[in-house]
Amino acid sequence: MTTQYDDAWLVVPLYNEGEVIQQVITDALTTFPHIVCVDDGSSDNSASQAAEAGAVVVSHPINLGQGAAIQTGIAYALQQPGAKYIVTFDSDGQHRVEDATVMVDILRVEPVDVVFGSRFLDGRTQPGLLKKIVLKTAIAFSNATSGVRLTDTHNGLRAFSRAGASALSIKQNRMAHASEIVEQVGKAGLRYAEHPVHILYTDYSRKKGQSLLNSVNILTELLYR
Repeated sequence: MTTQYDDAWLVVPLYNEGEVIQQVITDALTTFPHIVCVDDGSSDNSASQAAEAGAVVVSHPINLGQGAAIQTGIAYALQQPGAKYIVTFDSDGQHRVEDATVMVDILRVEPVDVVFGSRFLDGRTQPGLLKKIVLKTAIAFSNATSGVRLTDTHNGLRAFSRAGASALSIKQNRMAHASEIVEQVGKAGLRYAEHPVHILYTDYSRKKGQSLLNSVNILTELLYR
């Protein structure tokens, strides 16, 4: 069935999210008919759950990190006929499909190659004071070193035109890949915009990687990569 977003692919890095991935994929497929999950060496049933829900599943034999999973997913999507837009979308249920659709719509009508989701452009997302301080520090670091000015550099919800996605070559496999993407956008001279998104911090998503410790790890990787 052809839909308004038949020319877009969701790229979903996947690692041990068997508890929620089927619902994430089921919800997203109501709008985006093309989804590739990159199972990054999961030790649970994430891959089978994603496939059962209707996603294409590409698997890494071992855990290589989120950056590697995103790069693999983008490479797969770019090989598909008719793929004009690519959206990176988290597997833990924290991203909203409606935000992704608006970001693709911006790419259709605005002269930009990348739309970055930002949780700091409005007040809907409440990450907590300490986490916010750490993230703001990472944002300041990225803005100072990349030449790209953003309000949120470590938000996994991003939309790319085909040209924008083709310009990426992600080498940082862990959390530092987010800053690497921003740097590559700047070096390639890609046109970019931001869009306010609402990140859903659930008990599950916090447990799986939205903790303060995870934010500190982001800073550590930025400084020592």
